[in-house]
Amino acid sequence: MNIVVCIKQVPDTAEVKINPETGTLMREGVPSIVNPFDTFAIEEALCLKEKFGGKVTVLTMGPQQAVEALKEALAMGADQAILLSDRAFAGSDTWATAYTLALAIRKLGAFDIILCGKQAIDGDTGQVGPGIAVQLAVTALTYVSKINRVEIEPAPGFIEVERVLDEGRETLQTRLPVLLTVVKDINIPRLSTISDIRRAVQMRIPTWTAADLPGADPKKLGLDGSPTRVVTICSPPGRGATVEMIPADRVDEAASALVEKILARNVL
Repeated sequence: MNIVVCIKQVPDTAEVKINPETGTLMREGVPSIVNPFDTFAIEEALCLKEKFGGKVTVLTMGPQQAVEALKEALAMGADQAILLSDRAFAGSDTWATAYTLALAIRKLGAFDIILCGKQAIDGDTGQVGPGIAVQLAVTALTYVSKINRVEIEPAPGFIEVERVLDEGRETLQTRLPVLLTVVKDINIPRLSTISDIRRAVQMRIPTWTAADLPGADPKKLGLDGSPTRVVTICSPPGRGATVEMIPADRVDEAASALVEKILARNVL
């Protein structure tokens, strides 16, 4: 079974910086982490490999510092990792990102399952996974909380999963190949051992540029190929608040005084 996992290195949520000219995130030199939802995708890929055999390949698109995210995936047990990095990719929105990742997946060859986290914590759109599926013309099953069954024989095989909905869950089946976006309920990501970390550090991670992606249309890459733009971004203004202590000897006295104040301000 060939499994591809698409991950993203995201800025530490306390360290987000925006380029005022392009409206895009500034990643170089900013403390970053592996998108937390993507760690569940990596873990699920490893579980499938342990059950069915095969290979797990991890992809990410970003600056050279994103190699660190790929090393974490390798330390967890992935077989190979590839970095997509080129100035031509800079400023990509979700559509251009999905387009670029799909080109890389096509270059890798035949696959059975693509796994992504349900969304990235920096953009929170949840669009890249389904966008990759559209580019590759495969079924996308989103918000997957459990893989019930996978059959790889007879070809093309099928998969049965449970999806999280607003008001419950649903069970779906579809043929392979398929793209899944997973939620955190699906598993508990494993911890890497010292030997796994050493192995990951020593592994060579190739970098693919736009020139390495067959059929890449320069007009569909990066900021120029992005149909959406961030016009402006700002933090919401802080809300002022005051605290008033209610002096009382007993709880019932304090409760009565609180109720009177609430009624006086027409809160209820």
